[in-house]
Amino acid sequence: MEQLNILKLDPDVKLNKHEIVRSPLFYVGDKYKLMPQLKELFPRNIRNYYDVFCGGGSASINVDAKAYYMNDIDSNIISLHSHLQKNSPEIEKFIERMYALIKGYGLSHSEISVDEKLEELKEEYKKTYFSKYNKESYLKLREDYNKDLKNIDLLYLLLIYGFNHMIRFNQKGKFNLPVGNLDWNKNVTESLINYSDWVNSHRAIFLHNMDFEAFVDSKNIKTNDFVYFDPPYLITFSDYNKLWNEKEEKRLYDLLDKLDAQGIKWGLSNMLNHKDKFNEILYTWASKYNIYSIKSNYISRFDNTIKTDSKEVYITNYEKGRT
Repeated sequence: MEQLNILKLDPDVKLNKHEIVRSPLFYVGDKYKLMPQLKELFPRNIRNYYDVFCGGGSASINVDAKAYYMNDIDSNIISLHSHLQKNSPEIEKFIERMYALIKGYGLSHSEISVDEKLEELKEEYKKTYFSKYNKESYLKLREDYNKDLKNIDLLYLLLIYGFNHMIRFNQKGKFNLPVGNLDWNKNVTESLINYSDWVNSHRAIFLHNMDFEAFVDSKNIKTNDFVYFDPPYLITFSDYNKLWNEKEEKRLYDLLDKLDAQGIKWGLSNMLNHKDKFNEILYTWASKYNIYSIKSNYISRFDNTIKTDSKEVYITNYEKGRT
């Protein structure tokens, strides 16, 4: 098998992590930690930015563009973005509502205080003390949300206190994620304020809930626009990967080839190998494009150990520094 020419970032480039802000959705697969590297590889002077698999939106929040088009197949993710954007002009009132709900349900709130009971649980349960403290309150919160699925305030609170900040519904359409070992801390409040600052300073943010190919085909994308793809990784494990298979993977690559033929710049995040798995489809397809190595500490929700045998890559149809 032919060896791929995988490029690396210039070692002299200093990546400023302090300039990167995180999405308040804390979504699985979020690109927050990788954005210092990705921003160095993204084009400059982007007119319209298309985030095809936007997830939590950290990639969009950290990109400079005239307009933003955020898409995700998960309608709940788009509902959360829409809700936060509507509340952004008065984000302090939204945060106050969250504080009141936290207090009303009796959930822990480490940003404000840590009570004696939580301290005791922390001594006994070193890694799961938040989940022990919040379990009953969380279940009541979940029950109330399942009675009123239109209450996005409650869904956001479930996202913060749920297992690994995930969103999961059963076949009956009920939210069924268990409590997590997490609570509302200062990082949550800070991320909401940063998100609202981004929304308030960029009027042209458009949300879509579509299949990735249908979304791209519906837009009149021009050569001075940029399309970013962060799909589910074929060879890793996550709940959203259940919607992804080899057929979808090939459909994505056909779409990228079509965009390339039209002279439209795009970037793709993906993973070549992970543990004992190797993405041969990606390997074969990617050889005609520019491939950059991305340093990442990939952690699966199924296994919290850092995967040093995983190779994450960023693939483009343009050369860095020539856009």
